[in-house]
Amino acid sequence: MDPHLNISTPAPGFLLAQQRTESSFEQIPIIDLADASDPAKRREIADLIRDACVNVGFFYVKNHPIADSRVNDAIRAGAEFFELPIATKLKCVANTSHLVARSRILGENADSAGRGDLHEGFDIGWESEREGPMAGTNIWPSEADVPDFKARLLAYYQAAVQFGLSLFPLFALALDLPDNFFDDKTTTPAAIMRVLHYPPQQPTTVDDDGRVIGIGAHTDGCFTILWQDAVGGLQVQNADGKWIDAVPIPGTFVINIGDQLARWTNDVFTSTLHRVTNRSGRERYSMPLFFGTDYDVRLEPIQSCVSPDRPAKYEVVTAGDYVQSRLQESYNHAKAD
Repeated sequence: MDPHLNISTPAPGFLLAQQRTESSFEQIPIIDLADASDPAKRREIADLIRDACVNVGFFYVKNHPIADSRVNDAIRAGAEFFELPIATKLKCVANTSHLVARSRILGENADSAGRGDLHEGFDIGWESEREGPMAGTNIWPSEADVPDFKARLLAYYQAAVQFGLSLFPLFALALDLPDNFFDDKTTTPAAIMRVLHYPPQQPTTVDDDGRVIGIGAHTDGCFTILWQDAVGGLQVQNADGKWIDAVPIPGTFVINIGDQLARWTNDVFTSTLHRVTNRSGRERYSMPLFFGTDYDVRLEPIQSCVSPDRPAKYEVVTAGDYVQSRLQESYNHAKAD
């Protein structure tokens, strides 16, 4: 990219890419990250990411840097935790002074029209005593209950955080911005990881009137890095209102754009409604990492995403305030049911 390009005047290719395709997507694109350090290949990858973010809001990545061993170790640790007696697991539920906690089955409700989400989760954030509104401490099960649980989860978490940071320059290039655009906005980024367990749910039930599913329809925060097992169940809603299966593909992660990045790009990037419907009759496991920015970053519309034909749509808020409002909204949904 020309280093002298005025980013307030978008390049013609970028203006063209802002236009969504007229057809509604029927599948989720797969983007190969191999050779991403090569400048020409990197530009090609960024263009593919831009197309996926504009028209779908979801994409798979393959040839990513996270080793299978770290994934497998973390998910095995999670499975061992979820096999513990309920009373033991409840010891890891945080009080209100903590940022993260283990969630109970039906303890959350992502969709206000639902009757609760049929999953349980173990959540962690930064393993440090950082100050600030989003600061908190992780509560770990004892070594006697799950040996090396903390070490196994943190090894994966740290690898996933580094991978998330490496995606920001690609998002910047996709927006025709300098690839270091997000650097000063991600010095202490929000990054919450969940290990999720979906208990077996039969294909049909007579008592939930269709309103109890794995996770109800919702959108995310900034962007999400998701590992999912082979059971499947993740579905993404296209522009026609049709639910498209995000089928598990070995060796890949699913990346999806959230409301914060959509807001930041003035809806050039789309935040797509999605849900999990686990009617397989089998247990399902997944690990999403919800990535964000520094708490005090102002979500001002990126200049290249604003024009006379596309005026700014949203009031300016900080990333932290926006995240807090989303968490409170989810909490109120769960409390109301």
